[in-house]
Amino acid sequence: VQLQASGGGLVQAGGSLKLSCAASERTFGTMGWFRQAPGKEREFVAAIRFGDRKVYYDNSVKGRFTISRDNAKNTVYLRMNNLKPEDTADYYCAASTGGVISSSVAFVRTYSDWGQGTLVTVSS
Repeated sequence: VQLQASGGGLVQAGGSLKLSCAASERTFGTMGWFRQAPGKEREFVAAIRFGDRKVYYDNSVKGRFTISRDNAKNTVYLRMNNLKPEDTADYYCAASTGGVISSSVAFVRTYSDWGQGTLVTVSS
C-alpha cells in the first residue's frame, strides 16, 4: 500500500492544522500517525482501527489532536488543535496489514507501510 501524506505547514502556537493520508488501496488494518523531530526518534501520535474505529492517542496530544478515517476514500486524517512549538516535527502516516492489539499500536514495528513525512512547524 502506498501512502501519501499532506497538509503540513507553518502555524503559530495555538493554531490548527489538518493532515491527510491517502492510501492507494483499501486498508483493513490499523492506521497511525507518528512524528519525528530533528535528532529524535520517531514517536507515536495517534492510531485508529479499521472496523470499530477505536482510537488511541499519546498523552502529549490527547485532547488536542483527533484522528479519523474515511474508509470509502481510503484516507485517514489528523486534526491538530492548540498546536505547541514542541509539536514541530515531520509527521508520518502508517498502515498495518491486519488487526493490531491495543498494546502494539504505539510501536513503529507494528506498521508495514509508511508514507513520506509532511513537515509541521509551530512558531512561538
